[in-house]
Amino acid sequence: MSGFLDRLLGSGIPKGFVGELDRDEAVAASAPVRGGGHLVATSLGLWLPDGDGARRIGWHLVAKATWGSGVFVITEAEETEHAGDAVILADLPPVKVVVEKPGKLPQAVHQRVTGSIRSRHHRELPGGGAWFVQRKVPGQDGTVLQVRPDPGTDLDAVRVVAAEVAAKIADARGSDGLE
Repeated sequence: MSGFLDRLLGSGIPKGFVGELDRDEAVAASAPVRGGGHLVATSLGLWLPDGDGARRIGWHLVAKATWGSGVFVITEAEETEHAGDAVILADLPPVKVVVEKPGKLPQAVHQRVTGSIRSRHHRELPGGGAWFVQRKVPGQDGTVLQVRPDPGTDLDAVRVVAAEVAAKIADARGSDGLE
């Protein structure tokens, strides 16, 4: 029956898209990419062409996405380690994707990236500083504390402070009954 409804109503999945969406994953917007494939914004993340296939970056791991002059520049964050309940991130090299007909894709990406952020704060630390960001993880309840150190920041200091902040957040959630 869902195949019939998809044909009747349209699923939003672009023709020729090679990724495999999760059962409850909904397409918000898509656009063809120069050289083949599609950028597809869904409820769970941003799908990029990847070789002969496609791969999804969860919204909570899109560190930055900029749009201008027909080009998306996407910076993906990589989870490098945990410090208590906090996740330490490092940015991967930016990926440039030329989009031929963007349609609603830039707005959809912007809404989902910014919508995943619950709070953010920059803190000075030895050797630099770090961003402390609470983000919603698509498809999961609650938030995760992500910590992105600035270049040159003392990673031992980052680990200690990140674990302390994560513990304080957990204590506050427990005492308030919040998730």
